[in-house]
Amino acid sequence: MAVTVRIPTPLRRLTQNLAEVETEGVDIKTIIDNLESDYPGMKERICDDGGNIRRFVNIYLNDEDIRFLEGKETPVADGAEISIIPAIAGG
Repeated sequence: MAVTVRIPTPLRRLTQNLAEVETEGVDIKTIIDNLESDYPGMKERICDDGGNIRRFVNIYLNDEDIRFLEGKETPVADGAEISIIPAIAGG
């Protein structure tokens, strides 16, 4: 199950400045684990110490927020596109 993951600018230093990377996984959790294997330090920026996705990080599967799907357990089809989007503070 190959998927494309769009990497936000703040995390690109972990991916040698690649804006998109390819990885595999049947669900979001597996994809995050595989990103960590390929790009050490990625998981700690996406997930908290309990392994949950940080509340200021949004992950979209084909333009749908996984928080409204099945969260980390959201199944991922071959060829899917995943976007990691950190929330931007402002006011």
